[in-house]
Amino acid sequence: MRRLIPDIVTLSAAVSGGLLALAFPHPDIAVLAWVALVPLLVIMSRRPFRSGFTAGLVFFAVILYWVNIVMTTYGHLHPLLSVVAWLLLGAYLALFFAAATWAACRLKEARGYPYALTLPVLWVGLEFLREFLLTGFPWASLGYSQQGNLALLQTADLFGVYGLSYLLVLVNAVIAEWLLARRQPRKLRPVAAMIVALVLVGAAWGYGKWRLNTDLDGRTERLKVTVVQGNIPQDVKWLPEFQQETVRIYQDLSLGASRAEKPGLIVWPEAATPFYFQDSNPLSAKVSGIPVETGAALLFGSPAYRKEPGRLSYLNSVYLLDRAGLEKGRSDKVHLVPFGEYVPLKRFLPFIDKIVVGIGDFSPGVINPLPLNGHQLGVLVCYEAIFPELAREWVRQGSDLLINVTNDAWFGYSSAPWQHLAMVRFRAVENRVWIARAANTGISAFISPSGRILAATGLFIPATASCDVGLGARPGLYARTGDLLPALFLVICVIWLVQTRKLPG
Repeated sequence: MRRLIPDIVTLSAAVSGGLLALAFPHPDIAVLAWVALVPLLVIMSRRPFRSGFTAGLVFFAVILYWVNIVMTTYGHLHPLLSVVAWLLLGAYLALFFAAATWAACRLKEARGYPYALTLPVLWVGLEFLREFLLTGFPWASLGYSQQGNLALLQTADLFGVYGLSYLLVLVNAVIAEWLLARRQPRKLRPVAAMIVALVLVGAAWGYGKWRLNTDLDGRTERLKVTVVQGNIPQDVKWLPEFQQETVRIYQDLSLGASRAEKPGLIVWPEAATPFYFQDSNPLSAKVSGIPVETGAALLFGSPAYRKEPGRLSYLNSVYLLDRAGLEKGRSDKVHLVPFGEYVPLKRFLPFIDKIVVGIGDFSPGVINPLPLNGHQLGVLVCYEAIFPELAREWVRQGSDLLINVTNDAWFGYSSAPWQHLAMVRFRAVENRVWIARAANTGISAFISPSGRILAATGLFIPATASCDVGLGARPGLYARTGDLLPALFLVICVIWLVQTRKLPG
């Protein structure tokens, strides 16, 4: 019977994982992130790997509960298999937590390094590794929990989301070491570490307040943009008999918005036209006529294909039409979603199919800014918005406005659309660029270079939103140096672990 009762290590670690999850949207209790790891850190020396893994598994299981909605509703996976896949994903991501706690404890035992020194570096280094390992899945990096704190959000133009992750882990580690020192009278309290933490947090907050008092959002040249949210149900989106109705919905919403707002650019979401626009057909001709009717350029998502020797390559694409309905360019999605748009190791996993039906496996494209009236538009398709280096590269190649087109219908009525939007806010601040976001079922919105969310729509309603956006990016330190800091931390992690190689066990 006693074996059925979790021990104090497991309980404390699970509490940390649960509290940390509550800091993210929703319920978005951001302050919890500053203390959530403390229960884990004060006991992790007893079971360094297991405690970190437990906290990580609980955290990701709660944060990613919506994965079950995607897999059962749209992937048509049996609920039992869905739960297994969800837990396996959570277990994989929990390994990053476990590696951080194990390495911090090992360094303390082998070298006497305090948690406040090692854990923030280890944590950030491993978050950076998670961004690209096995195609990458940087969802819910710790710093994203502070997306609602506008002052702290401004530090993203210095060090990206990783700067806030570092501060959060540092504060948690200092509090934990202070509590541990109280239990052991002979142990010195981490006064120096606490002073450093207070100075860094104060500096971050002060920097943010200073930046918010400057003209972050103003631009000399501006463009009225309207985003259109068609609210096309996912279960009928790809049905051939519903294609005509889909185009009609987007046409009516666009015409209504053009009469009221007179935009220069109208944006439809990812795969708004569930047919091959590049083929000559009545539906393609109807879409081409919409810019003429509205007097605005039109940017919209559509699948595409490219003929190659012996095969067709399918692409998740975005087209730009000018006011005359003429095609000005096409941008193809660069970073594809594994199991969503293609199946990795398909030869070894023949029983798994991708979620997007009706089209073969997609192929990646290349970064290709789209020209509009002497400016460049950079397009982040759906999932791409969670990768900082992609947004940074679009801006580096001359994009004056970033556009995020997405179809978050997969997530249902869950917290995932808010989690997704929270990460997009960081891309705007990191590059000091406006972002227009068009989502099939919501949340559509505009995000200013200061990270403010403007004209946001609700979920699962047909809607339009318009905003006078500024053109031109003002890259800061992060946009220039990229992920140099977390990459350096990852190198330090390796060096530290080499230092402990002679330690038994």
